[in-house]
Amino acid sequence: MKKADIFEFYRRLADANPSPETELAYGNVYQLLVAVVCSAQSTDVGVNKATRRLFEEIEKPAQMVQLGEDGLKEHIKTIGLFNGKAKNVIALSEILVRDHGGEVPANRDALEALPGVGRKTANVVMNTAFGAETFAVDTHIFRVGNRTGLAPGKTVLAVEKALDKRTPHPFRIGAHHWLILHGRYICKARTPECWRCPVADLCRFKPKTAPPKGKSAPIQVD
Repeated sequence: MKKADIFEFYRRLADANPSPETELAYGNVYQLLVAVVCSAQSTDVGVNKATRRLFEEIEKPAQMVQLGEDGLKEHIKTIGLFNGKAKNVIALSEILVRDHGGEVPANRDALEALPGVGRKTANVVMNTAFGAETFAVDTHIFRVGNRTGLAPGKTVLAVEKALDKRTPHPFRIGAHHWLILHGRYICKARTPECWRCPVADLCRFKPKTAPPKGKSAPIQVD
């Protein structure tokens, strides 16, 4: 994708959604970290249902440590891999209390040193909580980057580096959210809804998906 097309790609996504946000529900940075750790191989909707009552009770890592692993499991047992996630959340909470004064560090290396926090999770927290220009590549963003030609790469890290290199200002902070939402609701895995995609003409994916019967493609207005 050409430089001018990349700018226009983001411009259209930004025009449709000027203030993109994560769909995970949280009240503070610590709750965001917990939600992101819990979201691995789970939907945001499922995580939000599981953490709604949890976050009414638990706002700080010291409270999570007090709740304990078994107590946390009772809250998140409806999401996948909840046993491992509970273990990691309690362990990272203990480290936050012991080493960081109960605060979530605004540092990638420190975040990745926490149990259950990989590069993607650290990128999400850095971007969403601290406004860092990071690109957290999940399955949706990996697909969109490759399918559209925006940021092709054979690995998650390759796509992340391509996005970092190619994404221009003023779109760098919001890029992660625009791309994940685009992949979640329009550029879907099995059948991308090209017929209603605002950037279809900039995308290299072929053949474009035709609209279902009874529906027509919206007129593109610049």
